[in-house]
Amino acid sequence: MNNNPRILIADDDETLCYLLKEELVSEKFSVDIVYDGKYAIEKLKNSTYDVLLLDLEMQYVSGKKVLKYTKENKPRLQVIVLTGQSEMRTAIECVKLGAYDFINKPYNFQQLLITIERALKHKELLEKNIILNDKVDKIKECNIIGKSKSIRQVLRLSERAAMSESNILLEGETGTGKELFAEYIHKQSKRNNKPLVAINCASLPDQLMESELFGYEKGAFTDAKTSKQGLVEIADGGTLFLDEIGELSLTLQPKLLRFLENGEFRHVGGVTNLTSNIRVIAATNRNLLEYADEKKFRRDLLFRLNVITLTIPPLVERDHDISILADYFLEKKSSIHLQKKLSPEALSELMNYEFPGNVRELEHMIERAIIFSDNETIEVEDLNLPNFKAGYEFEGESEKDFLKLEDIERIHIRKALTINEWNREHTARALGISQKTLYSKIKKYSLK
Repeated sequence: MNNNPRILIADDDETLCYLLKEELVSEKFSVDIVYDGKYAIEKLKNSTYDVLLLDLEMQYVSGKKVLKYTKENKPRLQVIVLTGQSEMRTAIECVKLGAYDFINKPYNFQQLLITIERALKHKELLEKNIILNDKVDKIKECNIIGKSKSIRQVLRLSERAAMSESNILLEGETGTGKELFAEYIHKQSKRNNKPLVAINCASLPDQLMESELFGYEKGAFTDAKTSKQGLVEIADGGTLFLDEIGELSLTLQPKLLRFLENGEFRHVGGVTNLTSNIRVIAATNRNLLEYADEKKFRRDLLFRLNVITLTIPPLVERDHDISILADYFLEKKSSIHLQKKLSPEALSELMNYEFPGNVRELEHMIERAIIFSDNETIEVEDLNLPNFKAGYEFEGESEKDFLKLEDIERIHIRKALTINEWNREHTARALGISQKTLYSKIKKYSLK
């Protein structure tokens, strides 16, 4: 029960109201009394209550009119109707109109107390549901679909990180939606009225990557027939998203570091120092600490990028979101004239699948099933799931039927950790490896 829940009694029987208040106060409720519906509405306009004990027959404004007011203006207020035997039909109508319940006069106080406690619990559930729906709506606004605990936690951290000016590193497996989180952080930040500019660090060779980032002067290279702004200039005042930052070459890393340290850069082929005020959000599916140990990534650059680190959970840790995401992709990808749906068996298969490709794999799987399914309902065979089972028995013979060894290792280690309740000593013993090796694998695959 809530601490000192507030109750309003609206009844023209003064003796009953006095006795009822005495009993409720002894049960640690805070109680106010009015003797007519008119004053009940005035009280409700000016104060907040958890429960209204409402008599139907009052002199000036009836209980039915008060109930109508609460339904329109106080939808979470729990109304319990106090009714005489002759008003039974009206009381039932009131429940249909939104009252939580009704109690016959003369009432049994213990019965009334139980009804009040149930009404308070019902109110609490309503409020939690409203809060949850608000959160889901906010997530949908930024195209991040889900309501699992892990995804809501990352959203909360993202909102707090967005209000800072610090650089952010997004970690997570391929296909978890790191770019969507970058967009979300930018929209929540004070820079949201300035550009969000994105580039994939693995998509271009070194020279082109440098000229894309920092721009170039006319004649800087063979095809540079005019000068061109770089992305750091275009994003001035806004956000630069560097996807797959772990693939940035060691040649370019010191140039990016210099820019992050003082905001200065030069066009390729230029001699003038330029400045740009941007916030960098970087993303990686690599373990950059291991990369730094292997001399594949500059440690000083890593520390510049990971002022705030957010880890995006893999889909296998968001099992409650799989059905929500599947429904979303079905609605998004289906024809307007023919909305397809999953059979219970197909949904069950999806819920039991590991999704090494995460949300992106689920999206492509649903899109493919929509195209190739013959009926309105998508069956298991339409999903074309890989022939990969818990025991790793492969039935296919072509390359596409197999997972990479890294994927098998990641899934196997995660399952072993789960079975052993994340006890590393027991898990390492079960896998036949040292705890140090297990720890390095957990870091490598960002297992949480």
